[in-house]
Amino acid sequence: MNLQTNDFELFQLPVTFALDRQHLDERWKALQREVHPDRHAAADAQTQRQAMQWSVRINEAYQRLKDPLQRASYLCELHGAPIQAENNTAMPAAFLMQQMEWREALESASSPSAVEDLADDVAAMRRRMLADLQHLADEQQDWSAMAAQVRALMFVERFAKDVDGRLEQLGQ
Repeated sequence: MNLQTNDFELFQLPVTFALDRQHLDERWKALQREVHPDRHAAADAQTQRQAMQWSVRINEAYQRLKDPLQRASYLCELHGAPIQAENNTAMPAAFLMQQMEWREALESASSPSAVEDLADDVAAMRRRMLADLQHLADEQQDWSAMAAQVRALMFVERFAKDVDGRLEQLGQ
């Protein structure tokens, strides 16, 4: 194994947005069994250090690949289209209007059912956006459009957390 290999190669997966989650999980367990630091506790210091590095590397790659948003961002970076969310916040006007409408709806929602309805809308939007990401990556291979979609999905994810927080406030 090579610490510099990309996450997909490490897990023996095709470099695509769609992935076999079961294969990812099985491969993660197999890799961890192989390199887990406890397995090398009786080895010399260098071997223990390498086992720790591998364990960290495998866990980081697993976290990145199992999360669709992180996986999409990683794919964009691999293909030369970094997300640059902190520098590029430009969004289509229709998307920004949707965000403003959601914010207003969240602020005015006074019942758990109103917030749950909003949560359902946000979840449906998230599902559509994830499907769009898969299409952009695996069919069109349009990495710049995908990067823009990832930035938009980051807004939706943040808002979903705000909705969850509001539900908690209302005792749900």
